[in-house]
Amino acid sequence: MPIIEPIVRSLRPGQWVKNVLVFAPLIFAQQALDPRALVRSLAAFAIFCLASGTVYLVNDLLDRASDREHPIKRRRPIASGALSPAAATVAAALLGAGTLLAAATLDPRLTLVLGTYLVVNLAYSRTLKHMVILDVMTVAAGFVLRVVAGGIAVGVTLSSWLLLCTSLLALFLGFGKRRHELVLLEVNASSHRPILSEYSPYFLDQLIGVVTTSTLVSYALYTMDPLVHQKLGTPYLPLTIPFVLYGIFRYLYLVHQKQEGGDPTQIVFTDRPLLVNIVLWVATVFIMLYLR
Repeated sequence: MPIIEPIVRSLRPGQWVKNVLVFAPLIFAQQALDPRALVRSLAAFAIFCLASGTVYLVNDLLDRASDREHPIKRRRPIASGALSPAAATVAAALLGAGTLLAAATLDPRLTLVLGTYLVVNLAYSRTLKHMVILDVMTVAAGFVLRVVAGGIAVGVTLSSWLLLCTSLLALFLGFGKRRHELVLLEVNASSHRPILSEYSPYFLDQLIGVVTTSTLVSYALYTMDPLVHQKLGTPYLPLTIPFVLYGIFRYLYLVHQKQEGGDPTQIVFTDRPLLVNIVLWVATVFIMLYLR
């Protein structure tokens, strides 16, 4: 059916990589080699892929007028007219209900987390995206909820360190994205996204500086925590700090020197040094936790 293709594009499958955070509790709980836990994590990942796709669909529906004025977003199916608002509304309603039902089947508690995710993002689309600082904090909350969902899926108690590092990293990426939008759109920034009138490159640089420092310190403290060493059975996690340092410094380089940062997902897959660094970090962590 011709309508399927624009709906799938509106769900933005390329952005679903953000949902890999669902696997964080699985990995750090050292259950990645447990078939049952892995299957449940994969199910939670699939559910959040559809849920995040639903959110993108609703956002594009509500922002279709401003998206038509954006040099890149005007190509989106709803903004370009390839997908009608009526069809998008029906698709969003069906997908939203379907994801909630699937979550209830996997674990009733997951329904609460997913429902919160959908409500928070709806509030963002309607109101919170117009509130300075809170707009980015709301987006960051979505990343934290992904981690919470992953913990529920495998039945583990989440580390406060994991939640803290996830929150700070999400804020880092969010403020970087705001800076890219401000620089890319220049004088037309506020007409596309009104909240950008409340930001300036200098102000965002200050916020990014605070969040960058907080992220690095939090991760370093996490890796050096004796209780974490005891729980995970390895004292060598501090060896992963250089990967985190390089990853953040490389991202800052791309934001400030290359004027990138508008799409963190795209940067990860197109910037080879950053991608290699992430792969090496994952491999190192896996070796420490599973091949001792």
